[in-house]
Amino acid sequence: MTIDSPSPSTADPRFAALPCRPGKVIAVHLAYASRADQRGRRPQHPSYFFKPSSSIAASGATVERPAGTELLAFEGEIALIIGRAAHRIGVEDAWSHVGWVTASNDFGVYDLRAADKGSNVRSKGRDGFTPLGPALIDARAVNPAALRVRTWVDGQLVQDDTTGDLLFPFAQIVADLAQHATLEVGDVILTGTPAGSSVVVPGQKVEVEVDAPTAAGAPSSGRLLSVVTDGAHTFDASLGALPAVDDAQRIDAWGDEESAGIQSTPRDSGPSDDLRTKLEAAPVAGLSAQLRKRGLNDVSIDGVTPLTPGTRIIGTARTLRFVPAREDLFASHGGGYNAQKRLFDTVGPGEVIVIEARGETGSGTLGDVLALRALTRGAAGVVTDGGVRDSDAVSQIGLPVFSASRHPAVLGRKHVPWDTDITIACGGASVQPGDVIVGDADGVIVIPASMVEDVVDAALEQEAEDAWIADRVKEGHGVDGLFPMNAEWRSRYREETGQ
Repeated sequence: MTIDSPSPSTADPRFAALPCRPGKVIAVHLAYASRADQRGRRPQHPSYFFKPSSSIAASGATVERPAGTELLAFEGEIALIIGRAAHRIGVEDAWSHVGWVTASNDFGVYDLRAADKGSNVRSKGRDGFTPLGPALIDARAVNPAALRVRTWVDGQLVQDDTTGDLLFPFAQIVADLAQHATLEVGDVILTGTPAGSSVVVPGQKVEVEVDAPTAAGAPSSGRLLSVVTDGAHTFDASLGALPAVDDAQRIDAWGDEESAGIQSTPRDSGPSDDLRTKLEAAPVAGLSAQLRKRGLNDVSIDGVTPLTPGTRIIGTARTLRFVPAREDLFASHGGGYNAQKRLFDTVGPGEVIVIEARGETGSGTLGDVLALRALTRGAAGVVTDGGVRDSDAVSQIGLPVFSASRHPAVLGRKHVPWDTDITIACGGASVQPGDVIVGDADGVIVIPASMVEDVVDAALEQEAEDAWIADRVKEGHGVDGLFPMNAEWRSRYREETGQ
C-alpha cells in the first residue's frame, strides 16, 4: 500500500493545503481527558458530528463572529486526513489508512447551540469555521500516541496537550467511524480539543500548531492562523432560531465563571466559626432530641451512611432535585451544563449539597470528578439518598459524603437532573436551602436556620448533664431518679457544677 503525496488544489484557496476537497468532515465531541474533566463527564464511547466542507478555511483567513452573537469559541485540534479508503477495518490496521496529520481549529458559536440539540449545524457549520493547515505531516512518520497540539491567542499559550491524554486512541476513532461509513481519500477527522478552549472576540488572533516533538526531525504543521472579525449580516427571524445566550452558556463557552465575568449569587458561607465549633461538639443524637422537644420529629435524613467511617458533616444546605429518568426529559435536561453541573460549579465554602434522588439506589448521583469540583470550591460535603459511583475515588478525595448506596451506573439510568435551590425531600426529610445539615455516625439531621443557635446550646447543655450522670453511674448509682434527674439529683448537680 502506498499513499500518494498530496497534490494541493490551487482552484480554491480554502483547500490549498489539502490533497483534495474533503467529501466529509467528521468531528469528535469529547476525546481528551482534560476536556472531559472540565466538562464534568467522561463518555464511555466516542461520539461525532458532521461539519460541511464549505466551513474549511486556509491559514491566515478571517473567521467571522456572526452579528448579534457574543460567544465565538476556538478549539485547537489535531486533524487526520484519510489517505486510503477505509471500511470495516480493524483497529490494528486503522492508522495505515490515515495519510496526513495537520492542525485545525473547530470554531463554534455557543449562542446557536440550543436549537441544534448536539448536531452543531448552526453553531459550527458556518463558512470559515474549520481552518486547516498550513502544512501536512506524513502520518507514516509519526507515532499517533506522541503528537502534541498547542493553541495561542494573541501570542499567549492557552492550550497544550498531547495524544497521551486521549480517552480514545486515534486508531479506535478511525476504525469506529469506518464500521459505520466508508472513509474516503481526503476525508477529514477533527479529533477533539483539550482543556483550555475559550471565547475570542473580533481583533484577536488564534494560532494552532500540531507537531511530533519526539519523531525524527520533529515534524510540524506550522502555525495555523485565524483572525477574528465582526460579521455584518444579521439573522432573519422568519427563517429559524435566533442566537440566544444565558449565564450557563457563557460559563460553558469561557470555561468557568471567573473567565465569563459571572459572579455567583452571594450566599451565606455556612455556619459562623463560633456556631461551627458548637456544632462540632454536639452529637447528632443530642441535636435530634432537642428538635423533638421543639416539636420537630421528621428532620432525619434516613437511610444514609458516611462513605468513609468516622466522617462528620456540618454546613448549610444547597439543594438539587432529580426526577425519574425519562428519555425525552433527559434529552432536554440531562446533557450539557445541566442543573447538577451548575450546582457543583457554584457551591460555596461551608455549604452541603443535598440531593433528592427519591431513595433510588440503582444509579450514581455523583462521582469522583464532581466530588473533586465540590472540594475545590470549599464545599462542606454532599448528602444524597441515592447512590455514589467511583466510590473508592470519592472516598480518597476527602470530601464528606453521606449516601444511601454505592452504584456503578451513570446518572441517566435512573435520574434526570431537574432543579436547584428549591425545597426538596431527601431520605424522608424536607430540606430547604439554608437549613443547617449535621451528620455523624448516627445519621444526618436538618435544623432550620432560625432555631439552630437555640438547639445547639440546649444540646451542649444536655451533653454536660449526661456526662455528669454517666460519672455518677460509674460510681455505682442506679439510674432510677438519676436519669432523668429528679429534684434531689438536680439540686446536687447544680450545687456541684454551678449550673
